[in-house]
Amino acid sequence: MAGLRLLVGAVWLLAVLRQGAAAEAGAVTVDGRRAIASTGEDFVCATLDWWPPDKCDYGTCSWGNASLLNLDLSNKILLNAIKAFSPLVLRLGGSLQDKVVYGTADRPGPCAPFNRSKSEMFGFTQGCLPMPRWDDLNAFFEKSGAKIVFGLNALNGRVPLQGGAMGGNWDTTNAASFIRYTAGKGYKIYGWELGNELSGTGVGTKVGVAQYVKDAIALKTTVDAIYRGSPEKPLVLAPGGFFDARWYGEFIAKTKPDMLNVVTHHIYNLGAGVDRDTQLMDRILNPKALDGMAGPFRDLQGLLKAAGTSAVAWVGESGGAYNSGHHLVTDAFVFSFWFLDQLGMSAKFDTKSYCRQSFIGGNYGLLNTTTFQPNPDYYSALLWHRLMGTKVLEAKFTGSNMVRAYAHCAKHAVSDPDDPTTPSHHHSNIDRLIIH
Repeated sequence: MAGLRLLVGAVWLLAVLRQGAAAEAGAVTVDGRRAIASTGEDFVCATLDWWPPDKCDYGTCSWGNASLLNLDLSNKILLNAIKAFSPLVLRLGGSLQDKVVYGTADRPGPCAPFNRSKSEMFGFTQGCLPMPRWDDLNAFFEKSGAKIVFGLNALNGRVPLQGGAMGGNWDTTNAASFIRYTAGKGYKIYGWELGNELSGTGVGTKVGVAQYVKDAIALKTTVDAIYRGSPEKPLVLAPGGFFDARWYGEFIAKTKPDMLNVVTHHIYNLGAGVDRDTQLMDRILNPKALDGMAGPFRDLQGLLKAAGTSAVAWVGESGGAYNSGHHLVTDAFVFSFWFLDQLGMSAKFDTKSYCRQSFIGGNYGLLNTTTFQPNPDYYSALLWHRLMGTKVLEAKFTGSNMVRAYAHCAKHAVSDPDDPTTPSHHHSNIDRLIIH
């Protein structure tokens, strides 16, 4: 099995060629008369996680020293890999974010790291982010030019309920203290996000939608108060979970029109990283499997439009195969077929940012966890970031269903000043482009 990717201007063609299959004629048609959707300026995003070195899946410990608590911030490859995007949005979070407390001055007790514990959710005790480490991280982020979205612990103050849920109001005390510390230091935060995978049926545990609405409003109120008068007030994002139409529908309806800036959801649509190599690759290269994500993208877009909210959709975390991915698949060239297809598909449904799990760490990192050298998807992400503009065009391929086409106006294109409805492109008189 072999793969082919062809780039023509701002048109991505993703083709999968099977051994022994005869070549098929086809053509891609791009409609340049109007944009069908738009992305944010910083569409390509990546994540940094909390997992310690002893986080293991299926007998493999793939995280090394990639945690926010121990990542080598002096590594020049890491710095330059982020700087290359100028800028790159980094979302800081993951499964352990709802077990992180912040070592601010008003919090009593020691600031202890995560420790293994089989009796604890996700197999680890509560961990603490020391403020000196937070200072070092922000110095690194400033040097790299990254734009930071921080995922807050949304389980503080809650009590267990029947059925594995958590109830009670979110205790904002530690989070508010941390946000005040961050703002007082002048650290630039692009957004504050509440919770990780607590929506719907949840992962590990869950929080009911009515309670989550109250807590998201509490975060909005806290951010507004701390950043009052600031010209660069951070975004407020939630809920950072897996899309559940009923749960998300109620959440969006009760936070409209402007309590939230961003509604985030996560994607791991390929199954577990433990799957045999051939099974996982078959799903990556299977058009029907790839098409399965169109429904959630479309449904979330519909909920936001119907609610009349100002909030926009982001993919806040997406690693394809959960439990840290699969070595030699999710960190290999073949995974770019899934990744680029996800970028193209999500953009068609007005997704404003797409955060890849992870920038480094696990078996799905854009960088190798040990050497920091780029994996193939790093270059896919960088090319997309540099070449694909915010205006999404309708692109169709006629021929084999093994070829998928996506088109955007070029990143640094020239607008037609006489027609504000026509998307920017280098040749504004071209209505349709056909490539054979």
